[in-house]
Amino acid sequence: MATIVIVLVVIVLVVGISAFNTLRSASVGVEKDFSGITVQLERRADLIPNLVNTVKGYAKHESETLLKVVEARSKATNGNITPENASKLAEAEGQIGGALSKLLAISEGYPDLKANQNFLQLQAEISDTEDKIASSRNLYNNSVTKLNTAMTTFPGLLFVGIAGVKKAEMYKVSEERQETIETAPDVQF
Repeated sequence: MATIVIVLVVIVLVVGISAFNTLRSASVGVEKDFSGITVQLERRADLIPNLVNTVKGYAKHESETLLKVVEARSKATNGNITPENASKLAEAEGQIGGALSKLLAISEGYPDLKANQNFLQLQAEISDTEDKIASSRNLYNNSVTKLNTAMTTFPGLLFVGIAGVKKAEMYKVSEERQETIETAPDVQF
């Protein structure tokens, strides 16, 4: 009888430790993948001043659009963004993405700008960064799904409090950004 109790206690401990480790690992994965998004967004934000300065020389009367891009960049890089408030980051990203789309669309009216090597290189880097941002969002959302699933299924749900993890928020593209994605003109350089 004592052997059965010992075996049951060992089984419960092993399951508990495994569930605890799964929850903590999933939580760390969410944080890591969220930082991947912020790294790519910072990369895009770092490219924006160069893009704005390149466009400024050609599109002097488009100052309102240039100002909106700069303001959106400032909002997107300002503040404490964490996985717990991913919607705040999605909103800021939507504003900056919309402003960038308008800026790139304006360039259609300036043939000399479209031929400028700096502009072409910056446009390619921004396009590459946008692809990396999308990939980072997918990785993050997969990690969130893994964490939230581990928290709501057996045996993880028994150990959520002990593991000290919280349900993470999926990263959703803001409505403004979604509209921009769906209606943005096809800009080819």
